Amino acid sequence: MIKNSNFKRNSHVDTLINDAVNNNEGVIGLNGALMVDTGEFSGRIPNDKFIVDNKSSTEDIWWGEVNQKISEENFNYLLEKVLNTYENLSSSYYVFDGYAGDDVDNCLNVRMVTKKAWQSLFVNNMFIRPTHDQLQDFNPDFTIINAYDVKEENWEQYGLNSENFIVFNIERKIAIIGGTEYAGEMKKGIFSMMHYYLPLKNVLSMHCSANVSASQEESTVFFGLSGTGKTTLSTNANRPLIGDDEHGWSDNGIFNFEGGCYAKAINLDKEKEPEIYNAIQHGTLLENVVYNLETKKVDFNDNSKSENSRICYPIDFIENSLGSKKLKSAGPHPKSIIFLTCDAYGIMPPLARLNKKQAMYHFISGYTAKMAGTETGINEPIAAFSPCYGGPFLTLHPLKYAELLEKKLNEFNSEVYLVNTGWSGSSSTSGSQRIDLKLTKHIIDLITENKLNFNAMTKDQFFNLDIPLNLDGLDNKFLVPHLSWSNHEEYISTGNMLTRLFKSNFEKYDISDSAIIGAGPKSEFSA
Repeated sequence: MIKNSNFKRNSHVDTLINDAVNNNEGVIGLNGALMVDTGEFSGRIPNDKFIVDNKSSTEDIWWGEVNQKISEENFNYLLEKVLNTYENLSSSYYVFDGYAGDDVDNCLNVRMVTKKAWQSLFVNNMFIRPTHDQLQDFNPDFTIINAYDVKEENWEQYGLNSENFIVFNIERKIAIIGGTEYAGEMKKGIFSMMHYYLPLKNVLSMHCSANVSASQEESTVFFGLSGTGKTTLSTNANRPLIGDDEHGWSDNGIFNFEGGCYAKAINLDKEKEPEIYNAIQHGTLLENVVYNLETKKVDFNDNSKSENSRICYPIDFIENSLGSKKLKSAGPHPKSIIFLTCDAYGIMPPLARLNKKQAMYHFISGYTAKMAGTETGINEPIAAFSPCYGGPFLTLHPLKYAELLEKKLNEFNSEVYLVNTGWSGSSSTSGSQRIDLKLTKHIIDLITENKLNFNAMTKDQFFNLDIPLNLDGLDNKFLVPHLSWSNHEEYISTGNMLTRLFKSNFEKYDISDSAIIGAGPKSEFSA
């Protein structure tokens, strides 16, 4: 497609780092890592993401705010503009060929074309790296061409929302990126395509972390939005990490989509998150971190560049991961599925079991609460919903993924649990403390070590969830929200408020299945 043959394919990490430094793309810093800034954008630009309205895929796509339509004609114009800039390059560009999906039956051959060496290092770290022999007859299933320096001034004329664009053409198996240097668009772009291709093969694509028992006989999957503890709770010294962000669930079991990790750097603490800190080494990429220009010392607490500073490294840089053991980043069918929520309202129980229809309802809802201070203008907790815990990356309607989840639960007898890592007994505005991390880790251990017993249990008053009683090391008053609240009237009013938010959110998905709707919150009641 690009006629210019002056490119470097699957370059060695040292070559990419040296090129990046020589081209003034970045500097060598902490522990030998390459440090770069991503320019105008330090995060995704979701309002500029489009999918071409092809006849072959239009009936499948969940069109709307997440997946916006663009015409084939406008795509062709933008593609030609992008390709022309590659033809006119005076220096070499970079091609990375690799895989998304550590499952031979369900992987996607991906090709990433970039102008900057550090962007090629990014995809080399994030995707599964092929062997020399695999490269000999490699044919891409999907290609992304990154032209960060291309903008479209007449954007309205071509159906865009700004001069920047990320456009996917599923029929032609290609995407183009213009106007943003943020490399995460390539990672999440392929994730979006996995969300399209895999469910059509009855493989569930998931925005989650996953680990496996020491014996590798059973795995656990962790869903959760930002701030719920997904990375922290899945990183366990006794359970090797499969992956921290993107997975599939096929007939073969759980498998990681990626060959690396893309961890948040803001407020990184060496003592609290040693696994991530120790992954900062030669070959690691640090994005948008603040550092001393002379000493190159990093201040991870400084957010003046971005709240979304990042660390990108191969998964084998995590000591207790399957990748570090030179094993496939895959595991058996999960025994336990954990939905994490940071409920700042104190209504959700610290631990509950969900039946299959409840699992579908809460999976589609994808609830947590944004905390005061986490974003500008947020002074009180705000309920946040993201379908399937990954709304921005879904290409099909959320119900499609929920139906696949139910199918997998029926087929492999996995249990689904909700774990609240937020508040219990009161809301966050009362001045009380968040649930102690040690207690949450103990709950996770009870789940993964098969020590839960529901012989003695009660029901949650608002969502009708099963709450176990008399658990080792946990007080029943702590486990049951309506027992732990001292002000019962406030508990009722807060719970009614939260159920209204759930119901209002669920209406937008236009789901008519009465069994799923009935598995949601009960009707409001008075004290």
